[in-house]
Amino acid sequence: MHKIIALWAVPRSTSTAFEWMMRQRGDLDCLHEPFGEAWYQGENPLWPRFKEGEKTTPGLTLESVWADIQTRAEKAPVFLKDFPHYINHMWTPDFLANFTHAFLIRDPAKTITSMYNKWPDFDELEVGFSEQRALFDLLTALNGGAPPPVVDSDDLLENPHDMTRAFCDAVDIPFIESALSWEPGGDPSAHSWWDGGSFHANLAQSTGLKAQQRKYVEIESTPERVQRVHRRAKPHYDHMYQYRITQ
Repeated sequence: MHKIIALWAVPRSTSTAFEWMMRQRGDLDCLHEPFGEAWYQGENPLWPRFKEGEKTTPGLTLESVWADIQTRAEKAPVFLKDFPHYINHMWTPDFLANFTHAFLIRDPAKTITSMYNKWPDFDELEVGFSEQRALFDLLTALNGGAPPPVVDSDDLLENPHDMTRAFCDAVDIPFIESALSWEPGGDPSAHSWWDGGSFHANLAQSTGLKAQQRKYVEIESTPERVQRVHRRAKPHYDHMYQYRITQ
């Protein structure tokens, strides 16, 4: 079986932009949140806000997704971007041994305010920081104390060239500089099972991962519920942040 690179992120962490960059390489079979599709829209949805009558897909399960990933990996190397909280009940050592793991983290003030803007009624079980940290700690323990690579979104956006090169080195794939740029007008939503792509409108008009100034978000202006979620998420982010790749 070929390499299966799993980038474990959280929602609204610039992970789709990272995935879009990986698609430009042309040497990987790239998958957009395959486990998430089953979690949200499979025949037995697991997301906490599911209501009867919402979209489900007969035959689509977490197990069928994993079978498809393995079939793809028989043919070519696979890159998938997904969120650990979709499959936290599947984290056996044997299962996890199938992947080359990496993590993309982002300041929870940015991810949680973005989630609130998109889904004012989001459930804390959809945020994913505690599960991301738990998987990171588990993999570190299984690897004798050596942590898997961690990329911070702000570092990536501030210096995409060097951070992408460092990521490629960490997961043992060639760095392809040309993948950092692309023509505008692409359609990231074509690879997404979610809502027709409204989340990806800015990405569709972008021309690559370009250096950006670091921005800060005020969490204090959000409702108390959002601030409470942030207070619980931030220690998990801070824990992983200390292990991030610094080039």
